[in-house]
Amino acid sequence: MNIDAFRAELETRLMIEKEYIVQELTMIDDYQEKLELLGEFNDKYRGLIKRLANEHGIDLNAPYPSENPSNSEHLTYEQIILGKTMSIYDKLVDELYEEITSIN
Repeated sequence: MNIDAFRAELETRLMIEKEYIVQELTMIDDYQEKLELLGEFNDKYRGLIKRLANEHGIDLNAPYPSENPSNSEHLTYEQIILGKTMSIYDKLVDELYEEITSIN
């Protein structure tokens, strides 16, 4: 699976997870508990990366093939995936934070 397809699938699943958490917000009165949902979302992000990698037979610890073989920096699939998907996570966690602070 290429990284762009992985990224698209991860984004779809993260949006679904974000919506579940937004629904949970209505049942929580304590502001601190609501903020803790941001940590839960981070755990979901990491877990989804592992689950998707497993589903597609990607070893996250394996070295990612470099486009430039003379490059001395050897990154793993996990590092590449995190780098390519962090912007999705940042956007969704910002939206989630806005939801949390607007409800309180």
